[in-house]
Amino acid sequence: MLKKATQQKTTLMNNQNYRGEWFLVDADSQILGRLAVRIAMVLMGKHKPQYTAHVDTGDFVVVTNAEKIKLTGKKAQVKEYDYYTYYMGGRKVIPFEKMFAEKPEKVLTEAVRRMLPKSKMGRHMLSKLKVYRGGEHPHAAQMPRPLEIN
Repeated sequence: MLKKATQQKTTLMNNQNYRGEWFLVDADSQILGRLAVRIAMVLMGKHKPQYTAHVDTGDFVVVTNAEKIKLTGKKAQVKEYDYYTYYMGGRKVIPFEKMFAEKPEKVLTEAVRRMLPKSKMGRHMLSKLKVYRGGEHPHAAQMPRPLEIN
């Protein structure tokens, strides 16, 4: 006679029983793409065993020293950011070097945004990313833990 296996319930997360943690990332001499992938995974919550696709189980990420991010190869000379203003001839192209000199925070934010889901939940996940140019940040009260990026 066969024994019945003991059944365990799978617990699914919901918004009421989840509270995110805070992580601190130092972007000094980190490669842009590799850093963005790791941050996107933490924002989505895929680094946790209780990840649920339809619930935002991600954590908050504070990034400092955004102006010290590196790119490999010739990407710094070739990469461009473009957008369209919806007017005739309204395509705007900004080279990476100019964007990085003016707004290094936006460079990292855009890289992470493009790796998140293109939905309302993806926009909510992106709001949990805080990027700062220097080594100072105003989130010391949340006691962010350091996040190791390999």
